Amino acid sequence: MELKGENQKHNSDQEDEITTVDWRGRPSNPLKHGGMRASAFVLGLQGFEIMGIAAVGNNLITYVINEMHFSLPKSANTVTNFIGTVFILALLGGHLSDSYLGCFWTMLIFGFIELSGFILLSVQAHLPQLKPPPCGENELCVEAKGLKALIFFVALYLVALGSGCVKPNMIAHGADQFRQDDPKESKKLSKYFNAAYFAFSMGELIALTVLVYVQTHSGMDVGFGVSAAAMAVGLISLICGTVLYRNKPPRGSILTPIAQVFVAATLNRKQICPSDPSKEQLHANTDNPISDNFVNPQLSQRFRFLNKACIKIDPIQENGRNKRQSPWRLCTPNQVEQVKTLISIIPIFACTIIFNTILAQLQTFSVQQGSSMNTHLTKNFHIPPASLQSIPYIMLVFIVPLYDTFFVPFARKFTGHTSGIAPLHRIGVGLCLATLSMVSAALMEKKRRDAYLHSGEIVSIFWITPQFLIFGVSEMFTAVGLIEFFYKQDLKGMQSFLTAITYCSYSFGFFFSSVLVSLVNKVTSSSSGGRGWLGDNDLSKDRLDLFYWLLAVLSFVNFFNYLFWARWCSRNNNRSPAAAAPPPGKVDGGDIV
Repeated sequence: MELKGENQKHNSDQEDEITTVDWRGRPSNPLKHGGMRASAFVLGLQGFEIMGIAAVGNNLITYVINEMHFSLPKSANTVTNFIGTVFILALLGGHLSDSYLGCFWTMLIFGFIELSGFILLSVQAHLPQLKPPPCGENELCVEAKGLKALIFFVALYLVALGSGCVKPNMIAHGADQFRQDDPKESKKLSKYFNAAYFAFSMGELIALTVLVYVQTHSGMDVGFGVSAAAMAVGLISLICGTVLYRNKPPRGSILTPIAQVFVAATLNRKQICPSDPSKEQLHANTDNPISDNFVNPQLSQRFRFLNKACIKIDPIQENGRNKRQSPWRLCTPNQVEQVKTLISIIPIFACTIIFNTILAQLQTFSVQQGSSMNTHLTKNFHIPPASLQSIPYIMLVFIVPLYDTFFVPFARKFTGHTSGIAPLHRIGVGLCLATLSMVSAALMEKKRRDAYLHSGEIVSIFWITPQFLIFGVSEMFTAVGLIEFFYKQDLKGMQSFLTAITYCSYSFGFFFSSVLVSLVNKVTSSSSGGRGWLGDNDLSKDRLDLFYWLLAVLSFVNFFNYLFWARWCSRNNNRSPAAAAPPPGKVDGGDIV
């Protein structure tokens, strides 16, 4: 037997350079298609889509309690399940895009599905016959059931399906407008990622201020209608850029080649890999010419078990000719190396789960914290506690342009990296700042609680702003760095799916938050004989400050855990012969591109 690649058309196709096409399916023209001009239309969709979905998500619990008359636990679960479903469905959107539909058509199809969900929510909120009757003064509220509940959940999950499948493709399709092998285009790609986060921040800010105000003062039917209008404008923006886009055509199932590697390695598990595979005859495809960007198919020593997927057993004779081996028994070296790359970036993804657990606290406990503080700016005006979530975005709409305009060019002179700071470094800075945000939150809660218990003083809500501001900057570094890091992996044809994986971190973070709160309550109540740190609905009795300190410690430990895996990931991928060489003029900044 020998270690070599089989000339399999399906796998070799995945190793060739991806050719982009225009809206008619013809090869794209660099002078007419792509660039920042084309990506601007995608940014329009991103800003308006997040505006619509955030307005619904942030005020959904008010609607299900006041209009649908769900109980508080059922209402909380409805909101949590909705948000979690949106982010989990991002995987479906990424898979459909890379495998079958392409980014543009995936966004267009599921964008209209999301729009239909917004419209149905608005119609139900407007028509009394589609909702339970209002609660009387001396009557119990009637919970929505049957057809009324069915219409609500159908509308809600049409929104979730549409938004989940649109989200990863907005980032990926905008980034596809730039060529990473061109140094000038690579710099513009970094600028695009920052612009995408700016669009996200603007959408969130408008949703948390203007749209929530409309929902509160004009009714939820008008509010849902405004969300539908925002989504419609976003789709119009996407369609207007059709003739300018560089489109990456779908390449068939992206999961099948991954599964083939694991199956082939398992079937060949009893075979012995050569100690030095570089001495073996390796090739990937002799039928088609290898492009300039073709990756060296030499197998690396990381995850050596997977190398067995490339062991070619003595061929079977059939009619006097060698029988071609099944792709489920024999894989190409490049196919194996891509699976190794995918495995090696999983720890980086896992390290952001604690980060999103902290985000969950800022959207729940920190808002409750603000409710127990003095919210008055003047005698006649006070800040709604829910509006505290807009504080980071108010700051970010100013910081992101300054970061991209001044800091990135300045840092680029020292690092030589097109992004100013390498994505892995950027994530690390964000995770460190997340720890500081929890330290600030713990100190502030201790001050607020002591002031109330000792002197009855209710401190100003302005004292809570530092934790939101610090986390806002943290999110700018972590979220953008993670998306850029995943998108730039050498996994051709999987950019949308990789972007979708980053959204799953939100789901896992929110889920872990629920588990952590329950676990902390159970442990602290059994040890103290009381109700636990978070057992009461009264923050004066609860020990939210200790819970914040626990999160700060977890975040601090997670930061050092991240440093280990980032170093490991960078070292292993830099040693991998399958790693693509950096563009001319790019200095290695400790990340994988």
